[in-house]
Amino acid sequence: MKELELKYGCNPNQKPSRIFVKNGELPIEVLSGRPGYINFMDAFNGWQLVKELKEATGLPAAASFKHVSPAGAAVGLPLDETLRKIYWVDDMGELSPLASAYARARGADRMSSFGDFISLSDVCDVDTARIIKREVSDGVIAPGYEPEALEILKSKKNGSYNVIAIDPEYRPEPIERKQVYGIVFEQGRNELKIDEELLKEVVTVNKEIPDSAKIDLIISLITLKYTQSNSVCFAKGGQAIGIGAGQQSRVHCTRLAGNKADNWFLRQCPKVLNLPFADKIRRADRDNAIDVYIGEDYMDVLADGRWENIFREKPEVFTKEEKRAWLDQMTDVALGSDAFFPFGDNIDRAYKSGVKYVAQPGGSVRDDQVIETCDKYGMAMAFTGIRLFHH
Repeated sequence: MKELELKYGCNPNQKPSRIFVKNGELPIEVLSGRPGYINFMDAFNGWQLVKELKEATGLPAAASFKHVSPAGAAVGLPLDETLRKIYWVDDMGELSPLASAYARARGADRMSSFGDFISLSDVCDVDTARIIKREVSDGVIAPGYEPEALEILKSKKNGSYNVIAIDPEYRPEPIERKQVYGIVFEQGRNELKIDEELLKEVVTVNKEIPDSAKIDLIISLITLKYTQSNSVCFAKGGQAIGIGAGQQSRVHCTRLAGNKADNWFLRQCPKVLNLPFADKIRRADRDNAIDVYIGEDYMDVLADGRWENIFREKPEVFTKEEKRAWLDQMTDVALGSDAFFPFGDNIDRAYKSGVKYVAQPGGSVRDDQVIETCDKYGMAMAFTGIRLFHH
């Protein structure tokens, strides 16, 4: 198959629409559903991300994409009981490494992952399909599917769930092209390999970056390679925990990603874990309620006449002081940036979210100021010398 007709492009009025290759065959097979233009954009970007994560770490990887940027990305490390609870998989028994990877990728920022397109580095197994089955999602791409897993996925959305198989041996042409306003842009593909070699130039007083932090920094950088710029990524424990994408100001990226990382950790606080939700509340409504409860607009779910629809009993307010005390326990977070930090304010904000390890290209006229700010907090920062803009 050399081309596939799509229902429409980015919007319903953008017709006709298709994907095609000039040489050879399309490296995909649609096993269920009818994926759209944005679905394929998410699928192909996400597939590259998880493929590179698997190559870099040797672990199964998963990504949760929305509007051509990842909401989450992770490798298949085991989940502790707290993570199993905040990712809503504590009732599913032991999970395969691939299923754990998707639980992490989906669970880090559940608000952004709602309605995601999923990318898996390995053949989709039954454990992973069972998680996907219970979540609101547009589709999945993987190099293959176990027979039972495929049947589970085909039953989703009354048989219309998008399931795509991709040839893992496919290699695109070295030159890529796209068109804007009738003008064709051409460039070499970004085939830059991201591994520990990029973390050797540590420019801070603290030179110690343990192996676990190196993995997190690599996850962060590979995630950024497929995130709309400007972008920064906070990572910990084998997964992205906060991604700030598509902002014109880098410090706004850092604030956005830092706030997401904070929310990830606040969800692990016993006061949040033990919220007395009403028995029949839906998963999405529960996620929304938690997001509001841990934020500044908590009265939107605690006001009389509202909390009764969400909780069995009215929870106490999660005070600013309680949240700060809990966040002060978050440590050893890794931070990557797709371009240099122009000011030390990015590091100031990162410190509030437990960042201890940083990887960024360097090259700013204020590098000394950024290094000095890292030294103030005892952080270790590596200059990678590479920019990772993605548009």
